[in-house]
Amino acid sequence: MASAVEASPFDAMLTAIRHALGADDVPPVAVTGTGALSSVFPVSDLAAASVAAAGLALAELVAARFGSRPAVTVDRRLAALWFARSLIPQGWELPPVWDAVAGDYRAADGWIKLHTNAPHHRAAALSVLGSAPERAAVAEAVARWRADDLEAAIVAAGGCAAAMRSAAAWAAHPQGAAVAREPLVDWQDGEAGPDGLLAEARPERPLAGLRVLDLTRVLAGPVATRVLAGYGATVLRLDPPDWDEPGVLPETTLGKACARLDLKDPAGRARFEALLSGADVLVHGYRPDALARLGLDAAARARLRPGLIDVGLDAYGWTGPWRERRGFDSLVQMSCGLAEAGMRGADRPAPLPVQALDHATGYVMAAAVLHGLARRLATGRGCAARTALARTAALLLAAPPAPPEPAPAPLGPDDCMDAPEPTAWGPALRLRPPLILAGVPMCWDRPAGRLGTAAPEW
Repeated sequence: MASAVEASPFDAMLTAIRHALGADDVPPVAVTGTGALSSVFPVSDLAAASVAAAGLALAELVAARFGSRPAVTVDRRLAALWFARSLIPQGWELPPVWDAVAGDYRAADGWIKLHTNAPHHRAAALSVLGSAPERAAVAEAVARWRADDLEAAIVAAGGCAAAMRSAAAWAAHPQGAAVAREPLVDWQDGEAGPDGLLAEARPERPLAGLRVLDLTRVLAGPVATRVLAGYGATVLRLDPPDWDEPGVLPETTLGKACARLDLKDPAGRARFEALLSGADVLVHGYRPDALARLGLDAAARARLRPGLIDVGLDAYGWTGPWRERRGFDSLVQMSCGLAEAGMRGADRPAPLPVQALDHATGYVMAAAVLHGLARRLATGRGCAARTALARTAALLLAAPPAPPEPAPAPLGPDDCMDAPEPTAWGPALRLRPPLILAGVPMCWDRPAGRLGTAAPEW
């Protein structure tokens, strides 16, 4: 009983995710694998719980469509490893994930993280600092600022930065308080849709024929659509003409067709509307109201595609003074207290060992899509769901502590798929999936590829 024995971190977080998805129960999940990532937080349990949530949602969709629910198994060790990276290049190297200027800097009264991977974000930070694009020069300039003031100045200039705060300071902050009031997944019912959803599905390929329009970038949204592609969904990712994120594409484009489209151009917007009218699912990571400013608010999207499963992501939450703020996993970790908690006893911020907020939120988003599809089969109506990186951070902050464990065993040959994957960068060994559904293999029909290599069409 809960009063006698405190729930494990895995059980507590899986239960919270299930409740957020509208489920009253937590069916059994077999958990295998030993070892845990080193952190003051139960990161490996978050990985396993979020993967399990997606697995249970898929199992329920399979049962709704075909009448039999497959058993769900999660390899906790592989789940944590996938949160770090999922492939091993053969004869080539992964592009760097971080820009040379990005990172943590000591300000006059604390620490601040600069996120400068995108060229325009880098230019914004450097313009505020009046600095050359060199770490020593940036460090010298940052040291003259108070962390909060520099954060505000860079954000106002269109850049991305986060001052380090404790969990207590975040809880007292207006944005932290707003996020605390938000559900992990916010649901709204949509319009009735046409018959024929998942008509092409098969028990072993339950998402075959499903059309997923992907308007997401680094990193949570692409993780969600990678999961959907792994079970047969047709995923079309759309990026602006000048966007690139080379450090993560070998990870995130697996199974997807990647096209470019300018939604600010009337012709591009018309093409998007045509694509959306033929989609079953839309996954988007635009800041709140960004699509609305293009004439594509939730009501317009529902009109274009009745019955749409519409799942949105934001960094800092959908309410509060920072609802429009640009953000990434590493920045949210600084803002909400994760990096500060990890540095106790150290001399600099200590973030989570992996981009756990991104990856876990991605699996929660995938679970929301799958749950929405099951609801659509049952009621005929679509739905809209929203979640946020900061809300996933709250889930982790609230989790019970985990007992000490050794690190996961190093990768071995048995951890990888049998055949190399012919990615656009060269052959690579892909890790075996951490999620196993009996009779429902996770596999991908396309290797990872570069952006803009497909046409914007179904």
